[in-house]
Amino acid sequence: MEISRRDALTGAAALAAAPLLASTRARAAAPVADKQAPSFYRYKVGDIQVTVVSDGASTFPLADSFVMNAKKDEVNAALDKAFQPKDKVTIHFAPLVLNTGGKLVVIDTGNGPAASASSKGSVGQFPSNMVAAGFDPKAVDMVVISHFHGDHVNGLLTADGTPAFPNAEILVPVTEWKFWMDDGEMSRASNDRMKGLFKNNRNIFEAALKKKVTPYEWGKEVAPGLLAVETVGHTPGHTSYVLSSGSGKVYVQSDVTNNPCLFAANPGWHAFFDQDGDVAEKTRRRVYDMVVAERLQVQGFHYPFPGLGNVEKDGDGYRVVPAPWNPTI
Repeated sequence: MEISRRDALTGAAALAAAPLLASTRARAAAPVADKQAPSFYRYKVGDIQVTVVSDGASTFPLADSFVMNAKKDEVNAALDKAFQPKDKVTIHFAPLVLNTGGKLVVIDTGNGPAASASSKGSVGQFPSNMVAAGFDPKAVDMVVISHFHGDHVNGLLTADGTPAFPNAEILVPVTEWKFWMDDGEMSRASNDRMKGLFKNNRNIFEAALKKKVTPYEWGKEVAPGLLAVETVGHTPGHTSYVLSSGSGKVYVQSDVTNNPCLFAANPGWHAFFDQDGDVAEKTRRRVYDMVVAERLQVQGFHYPFPGLGNVEKDGDGYRVVPAPWNPTI
């Protein structure tokens, strides 16, 4: 058999490349990563820069009582429709940091260091992610609290029980403050969960912060460009916000819904952590009808990270369309 000049050249090239290919494959081996990168995302509302800072996510088994007025099979069907695993629920947490140009403002503070330890870092990531995003907690001017559930207030303290934002003014809804600081309301707490919330809030606001807070009212600007609005039901003083600057506007909905594939898609469902499910439902429908009509973008504390989306009507419920990721600010 005769070998042509072309065959000879081709064979020589293959032999020459073989060691390189083997070497390349060997160098491709690497340890498998076990952590995500720090989680934060920035966008602008007019002249205000918003940084969404993840506090992590919690996944837990779906209990029969998670949705008070729906059967477990119905909840599983909603999870399946949203391409989420059945028989378990994932809840995301995302506080905000606003740079108004003159003030550095934090909205809600995440689950706190104790939850970070007990969850092995699944939640309680806000402090480390905030620092990774370039913020010094000592430089925060204002912390605005939407309501007094642990995933929003526990991050007010460090692991040693000292203020996490030592130079910040702490602003709280006046109605929320009155409820949780009322001894009569505490004595009427109906179950262990509510008793635990009263105890936790007293430990944070009385024992640690010495009641050094500034109560604020609905319908007023609590920080530059940040209007507080009433969205009760989830708690007696639950508050959301309209953030606006120039022609930009975003509705910061706090906990008007929890996991949106469940409670935006099914606004009539009552979560077990809504203190007044009927009122929370009315609020949810009112707010979502408004944001649909006005085509307002919504920032959801419990939306999948980074939590910015648009809402459209979908049958008797609503569908959240995530805003596309933007590589520039």
